[in-house]
Amino acid sequence: MCDVRGDVLTTVSVILPTYNERDNIGPLIAAVLRNSQRWPTEVVVVDDDSPDGTWQVVQEMAERDRRVRLLRRIGERGLTSAIRAGIRAAGGDIVVWMDCDFSMPPEHIPALVAAIADEGYDVAIGSRYVAGGRDIGHGLMARLFSRTINLFAALLLGFGVRDYTSGFIAARRALCEEIELRGDYGEYCIDFLTRARRRGYRLREVGYVCGERRSGESKTGTNVLDYVRRGWKYVVTVWRLAMGKLSKESSSC
Repeated sequence: MCDVRGDVLTTVSVILPTYNERDNIGPLIAAVLRNSQRWPTEVVVVDDDSPDGTWQVVQEMAERDRRVRLLRRIGERGLTSAIRAGIRAAGGDIVVWMDCDFSMPPEHIPALVAAIADEGYDVAIGSRYVAGGRDIGHGLMARLFSRTINLFAALLLGFGVRDYTSGFIAARRALCEEIELRGDYGEYCIDFLTRARRRGYRLREVGYVCGERRSGESKTGTNVLDYVRRGWKYVVTVWRLAMGKLSKESSSC
C-alpha cells in the first residue's frame, strides 16, 4: 500500500486480548480507530469465549467494519497466548497490544507507533516510570507491587528499561515473530523486553498516565494473596533471565 507520493505506508495491527470486557470493548475499538488514522490500522480482538458475550459485540462490529477482526478462542485462555495468537493473525508491519479497560489510553497509540515508524526504534513501551508517565489508576498495594518488581528487574537486568511490566507495547511484527512471547501473565513483558535488548534491538519508552478501569473487574488482583500468586512468576522470570546472562558470560571467559 502506497500514499499519493508512492511511498510505502506503514500498516498497524492493534491486538486487544479480552475476557469479560463487554462494556469496554465497543467504545475502545472505536477510540483505537479514531486515534489511529495516520496509518492504515486494523483491530484484532482475541476473546477467550467471554461468558458476558464480549465476542458478540466484536462480531457485530466486524460485520459492519472490515478493519475489525475477531478471534474467538474456545477451550483456551491466557493473556500471553492470546497476544501470541493476535500477533500470528496480524497483518500490520507494526503490532500494538494493550489492556482493554481504558487504563491504557488509546490516544497514546500514535506516539508508540511514531517511535517506530518515524524514529526508527524497534519496540516502543508505554511507560509509567519515565517523564510524562504516572499511575493514578491503581491502589497503593498495586503500585508498591509494580514498583518493587520493576526495581528488582532493573537491578538484575539493567536500567535500560524503567517499566518492565508495562503491557502497553508497540513492536515491529517481524521482531515479534523472531522473539515469541513466553510466560503466563504479565511476566511475559519482562522476558520479551529483556531478550529484545540483548539481541540489540532499539527500545524507547514513551510516558503515559495509567488511568482507572472504566468498567468490569480487574484481572490483576485485589488482595495480597492475588499479588503473591502473580508475583512469584515475575521474580522467577527475572532470576532466570539474570542467571542465564551470567551463565553465558562465565562460559565465554
